[in-house]
Amino acid sequence: MYYARITADVKVAIHELLEAAQLRSGNIMIVGCSTSEVAGKAIGTNSSLEIAAAIMQGIYPLCEERGLYLAVQCCEHLNRALVVERACHEKYNLEEVSVYPMQGAGGSLAYHAMQVFKQPLVVETIKAHVGIDIGDTFIGMHLRPVVVPVRGTKNQIGEAHLTMGRYRPKLIGGERARYKLT
Repeated sequence: MYYARITADVKVAIHELLEAAQLRSGNIMIVGCSTSEVAGKAIGTNSSLEIAAAIMQGIYPLCEERGLYLAVQCCEHLNRALVVERACHEKYNLEEVSVYPMQGAGGSLAYHAMQVFKQPLVVETIKAHVGIDIGDTFIGMHLRPVVVPVRGTKNQIGEAHLTMGRYRPKLIGGERARYKLT
């Protein structure tokens, strides 16, 4: 029941994020997650593969359904590298790094992604279109500028704080610039 609730809450959050972001097929969603925080413990102290599986079950099918690439952020022990599908790596010309995330070095969700992605590999950086951060893992370094917060009906997954964001193109120009054709 506990894991089913996590999956259901993640699905609600993802649906709200996707509705706000209006993404196109081929865009990138990043997820950062502390399964320890979801369990109500301090980040990095209670890693859970079961919680990781419940979270992935709420995110991955929705990304696949919409043709989105999912990037799963590793923990700071791996410098917040990301697990992605080889197709994402190739489309966005990302730089692959040599590491295999594990539960204690990389995080449970990144380790789980290595198990369920079709052709997983790890890259050092990415510029995602949207992101979901479960447990304050700080995904901002991997989002495109300009990040706009997305407020949904969920502000927690389990016991972990939830934040979401999408990008918008930069507004450039001066006082004569227009941003929409009227």
